[in-house]
Amino acid sequence: MSTESSSLKQKFTHHLLDDVQALEHMLNMNLLESGVTRIGAEQEFCTMDYHQRPLMISSQMLDQLQDGRFTTELAKFNLEANLTPLELKGRCFSNLERELIYLLTCANKAAHGLGGKIILTGIVPTIRQSDLVIENMTEKDRYHQLNKALLDARGSHFKFHIHGEDELIHTHDSVLFESCNTSFQVHYQLQQTDALDRYNWSQFIAAPVLAAAVNSPFFMGKRLWSETRIALFQQSTDTRKSSNPLRKEVSRVHFGNGWLTGEIIDIYREITSRFPVLLPLEIEETSTSALEKGSIPKLKALGTHNGTVYRWNRLCYGTTEGKPHLRIENRYLPSGPTIVDEVANAAFWTGLMHGMPGNAAQLVASHSFEDVRSNFFTCAKNGLNAQITWQGARAVPVGQIILNELLPMADKGLKLAGVHATDRSKYLGIIRERVESGITGSSWMRDAYKKLKSSGVRDDAVMVSITEGIYQRQKTGTPVSQWSEINAAEGDSWESKYKYVSQIMTGDLITVQEDDLIELALNILQWSNIHNLPVEDKSGRLIGLISSDNVLRTLVEKRWDGISGKVVGDLMLRDVPTISPDALSTEVYNYMMQSELDCLPVVQHDQLVGIVTRQDFAHLLGFFIHSTS
Repeated sequence: MSTESSSLKQKFTHHLLDDVQALEHMLNMNLLESGVTRIGAEQEFCTMDYHQRPLMISSQMLDQLQDGRFTTELAKFNLEANLTPLELKGRCFSNLERELIYLLTCANKAAHGLGGKIILTGIVPTIRQSDLVIENMTEKDRYHQLNKALLDARGSHFKFHIHGEDELIHTHDSVLFESCNTSFQVHYQLQQTDALDRYNWSQFIAAPVLAAAVNSPFFMGKRLWSETRIALFQQSTDTRKSSNPLRKEVSRVHFGNGWLTGEIIDIYREITSRFPVLLPLEIEETSTSALEKGSIPKLKALGTHNGTVYRWNRLCYGTTEGKPHLRIENRYLPSGPTIVDEVANAAFWTGLMHGMPGNAAQLVASHSFEDVRSNFFTCAKNGLNAQITWQGARAVPVGQIILNELLPMADKGLKLAGVHATDRSKYLGIIRERVESGITGSSWMRDAYKKLKSSGVRDDAVMVSITEGIYQRQKTGTPVSQWSEINAAEGDSWESKYKYVSQIMTGDLITVQEDDLIELALNILQWSNIHNLPVEDKSGRLIGLISSDNVLRTLVEKRWDGISGKVVGDLMLRDVPTISPDALSTEVYNYMMQSELDCLPVVQHDQLVGIVTRQDFAHLLGFFIHSTS
C-alpha cells in the first residue's frame, strides 16, 4: 500500500472510530427519533434485451429517467430504485405498491427506448460468464475500488462452490458475480428502547420469511439452491484466505455470530473491530464536533464501512427530516416474482417485526443461535420444502409454522400499527395462498425447467423460455401462486435461443488424455455413440481430437497391425480449429460446411467448455438455411 493510501485509510479509520463514539453518545442521550415507525424499500432490477440477455444500459437509463430515486449498481445491467419512506399505518403497503408500479413503469419505458426491458428476479436465468467481464462493471470509481480492495484482501481470484441438484465449481477474477444478485430490500425503523430485542427477533424469524419468498433457483444454467443468492453473494465477496482449520474467520457476508446480549452499539463495534476498511473516503468534520455544535451528524465513515459488511439483517443509521434513527435492513428478500409479491413479502416481514410477542426475548434465548442460523440456510436451499428446528421441535415443516403461527402474528402486528384491514387482507392473503399452494418463484421455475426438459428442449433454450415466461407474467401483476404453466414456445425465436454457439453446443463432455490407451478411446466412442472425442491436458486445455475415422485412416496409412499398446497421443489430431462460445451460430455453421468439419471444440479462456457437431445443427436446419441465405 502506498504512503498516500495508508494515510487516507488511517484518517478514515479515525473518523470511523469517532462515528462510533458519536452514535454511542446519541444513544446515551436518547437523541434518536421515537414514537414513529417507518418502513422503506430498495428495488434492484436487471435490464435485458429482447432476447433475454443482460443489456448494458444503466447509465443511459439514468440519463433518460432524470429521477433521483434511481441509482447505479455494480454492473451495467443493474439499477436500483429507492422508495419514499412511509409511516407504518393506514394504506402504506398500497402506497408502496403504487410507487413501485410508477417507478418500474418509468424504468421499463426508458429501457424500451434503448432496445430493452427490465425484469424482477433474484438471479436472471440467462446470465452467462461472458456477461460478467470487467468491462461490464459500472464506470464509477467506487465499484472499481471495491473490486480491487476485495481482490487485494483475498489475495486470489474468487472461488465458487455451490451444490444443489447440480453443482457449480468456478473461479472468477472480479467481484462481478455479486452483480447477478438482485434483491428487494425492506427497512424497518427501530425504537431505541427495544432495538436489541427486535434485532434478535429479526434473526429468529429470518428462515421462515425467506422460505416463503425464494426466487433464485438457477445460476449459469445450473439448478442450485431455492435462493441461490444467499450462497452466491457470500462467495462473491468473501475475503477470507486462511486455510488453517484452527483459524475462525467471518465472511463479510454473514448471518451473524450469536445473539446480541450487550448493547445495540455492539454491532458497530464488532464490524469496526473485525473487518478491515475497504473504501476509505476523505471526510472533513468529525461527528463528535458536529454534535458539540448542536448538529445531527451523518456518520459518513460508519455508513460507508457498514455498507461493505453484508449482514442479512443489517443495522443501519440514518436521518429523516433531520431526525436520527436506527433501522433494520432486510437484505435476504429477492427481487420479484412480481411487484405485488414483493409488497406481500414486505408486509409479512414488517408485520412480524412489529408484532414481536412480549416473550420474544425468552423465546429467542431458549433457541440455539446455531439452530436458527442453520434454519436460515436450510430454507435458502429448500424453500417451502424445508423442515427446521422450531420451539424445541426438530424437523418441523416451515409451511406449517408460517400458516399456523406467523401469519396470525404478522396480521396482529400490522393491526397494532394501524395498517388498514384491506392491506392486511390483501398482502398477507398472497403469502397464505403462496404457502398453501407451495408455489414460490423458485418452485415455478423448477417446474418449468422439468416440463421443458421432458419435452426435449436444450438447456440454454430452457433458460430463455423461463426468463421470457417470468417477464410476460410479471406484466400481468398476478401473484406467482396464480401463474400459468410454462409454454415451450415462449421466447422461441432464432435470436433468443440459437444465436450463439453456447446455446446449441454440448457442454456435457467425455474427454481423454494424451497418455490414455487408444483402446479406451475407441470403446468410449462406441459406447457413447459419438464420432469425436476431445483430448485435454491435466489443466483442462484442449490439445487434440480423436475421431474414429482418423484412427482407421492412420491404421491403414501406417500399416499398423493393431492398436495394442498405442496411446491417444499416437493417433490424435493436433492443431484442431476451435471456436468461442460467443461465436455466432450461423457463421460457425457456414464455416463447418465449407471446411467439411464434423465438429468444432468450443474453448473459453484456454479451457475446453463444449463441442458443437453437425448433429447439433440438424434439428435447426430450417433456421440456418433461412439465416444464412
